[in-house]
Amino acid sequence: MLFRDFAAHLQKIEHITARLEITARLVDLYQELLHSPQAEQEVVVGSYLLQGSLVPSYQSLEFQMSDKMLLRALAIFVDSKDIHSSTQPTNLFAELDGDLSMDVESMVKTKLHQRYKQLGDIGELFFAVMSEWRAEKSVDVNLSVLEAHQRLQAIALTNGVGSQDKKVVLLQQLLQQVDPISAKYISRIVLSKLRLGFSTMTLLDALSFVKQGSKADSELLERIFGKKADLGKLALAYLLENRGAATEELLRSYDAEIGVPIQPVLCQRLNSALEIIEKMGEVIAEPKYDGLRVQIHFRRHSAFENGLHHKAFTRNLDDVTHMFPELAGLDKYILADECILDAEAIGINRETGKFLAFQETIQRKRKHDVANKAAEVPICFFIFDLLWINGTSLLDQELSIRKTQLTGTIVPTNFLQIAPYQLISDPVQLREFHEQQLALGLEGAVMKQPNSAYVAGRKSWRWVKIKEEEGSRGKLSDTIDCVMMGYYLGKGKRQQFGIGALLVGVLARDQANNVVVKSLSKIGTGLTDEQFQQIKTLADDCRATDNKKPVMYEVDKALFPDVWIEPQLVLEVAADEISKSPIHTAGVALRFPRLIGIRSDKKLDEATTLDELTTITIA
Repeated sequence: MLFRDFAAHLQKIEHITARLEITARLVDLYQELLHSPQAEQEVVVGSYLLQGSLVPSYQSLEFQMSDKMLLRALAIFVDSKDIHSSTQPTNLFAELDGDLSMDVESMVKTKLHQRYKQLGDIGELFFAVMSEWRAEKSVDVNLSVLEAHQRLQAIALTNGVGSQDKKVVLLQQLLQQVDPISAKYISRIVLSKLRLGFSTMTLLDALSFVKQGSKADSELLERIFGKKADLGKLALAYLLENRGAATEELLRSYDAEIGVPIQPVLCQRLNSALEIIEKMGEVIAEPKYDGLRVQIHFRRHSAFENGLHHKAFTRNLDDVTHMFPELAGLDKYILADECILDAEAIGINRETGKFLAFQETIQRKRKHDVANKAAEVPICFFIFDLLWINGTSLLDQELSIRKTQLTGTIVPTNFLQIAPYQLISDPVQLREFHEQQLALGLEGAVMKQPNSAYVAGRKSWRWVKIKEEEGSRGKLSDTIDCVMMGYYLGKGKRQQFGIGALLVGVLARDQANNVVVKSLSKIGTGLTDEQFQQIKTLADDCRATDNKKPVMYEVDKALFPDVWIEPQLVLEVAADEISKSPIHTAGVALRFPRLIGIRSDKKLDEATTLDELTTITIA
């Protein structure tokens, strides 16, 4: 498939607001990829490109290019030698033609920078400039999707001395071979800002439509994707390698793979120990650690591509292996040749043995000065599940079986422990266990069904939590993980921040069972000056294209913010009450909401749902 045709599909998707139309366009795109002479490769890389990346989300291949470097590449492409030629587009540099005190190269860069500030989107700048230039210059733009991916990968992999200049030249050379629409999306991919407004679930819906003509396979595909979170591999397996097989058969054959993260199981919420026992019967009760969820992959006899024998992933599937130098000695304490462990990493005061607060533990999430921070904030990994061992997936095994095998797999040491648990069927005993964990400075208890398989997300009532009131968290029994939808411009003192209040929402389902975000509250309190500035910076990196409301948002027009952002930021919010609301689309609103913090460890699908909101009461 030609990359220009691929980009043309992206252009159409970007201007669609209806979810079903977006899905239909994605189906058309996949159909074209399937008819490509290089279908097996282009279905895979095309799936990654649709996510704004060159590789699956769990692999960290970054371009390491700033917007200034992209402007340099575009300036080289413009060919400054022709700046005053009679064929040069008059509207691009006319304002600077008379300034002879400035050399031509500086003129180009200055004008591009000015125009970038006006447009506010690198993709629109590349499209506009190249459209004006291509009007006078014809070019062969027959680059395939696979070739474009290879060229982009070459840019991303360029490193070492002089790598920045090499990256700029390689990008400029790529621009010579693409049309303006392709350049628009190439520039956005380089800056990781594709801005197409659809989720992984929409892509799974599209795959189902390609094969079944409906969303019949969507739920099964979601479960399959949870086992091995690589959309390219799933698309290849579903559309080509197993095209004649039933999806239930694929569910059995497409399983976990060492080195590829498994999407984590998440907790539902119930209000009391009695309610939990009534609903679940006998449970496995474990401490709920207030740390970093970490999935550990270990392979004894051969290294991963990182040169190490271990990998570590967050609940967001980010590769954070570098954060945990402790894991280098893992081979001494694991009695298996390979395994995948689910764990919680929490900071420990080695002198007192007490757990550190989450805010201290999260300091380990850094790229630089890791060794010093590791010494400053010692970590203990509490392993609570075994997902894979010696070539065999345990995801479909009962939790009680996985627990038994885990006991024989780990040799406890100061940085590696097996999380303690109890089998409990008495609500009084469960409440006591919960209170014991609170007394230790933890978040309470998490309860799990002993016969449950490991299924990603909040499915059924396999895992359930109770979280207690804390002094800073308002009168509600729990805080709420809200999706930031946009912000309002500041007034008075807040004008200096350019942000005065936030609009937040919760996840829900619309009538077609699509995931949407419904507005819940405006928040203007609880933020320090530094938090205002931090949130403004993060939000501006997620601005919606042309400041249009993202397709999955449901908001009353009276609440439209000044700036819309894509659903990428999760904020922890406290409040005193939840009351009915005639204006918020959630049907309820928060009374006296205040921001607790930014949950950088959580993604959109881990935000609180409207159903969960109904279980939160006044403590």
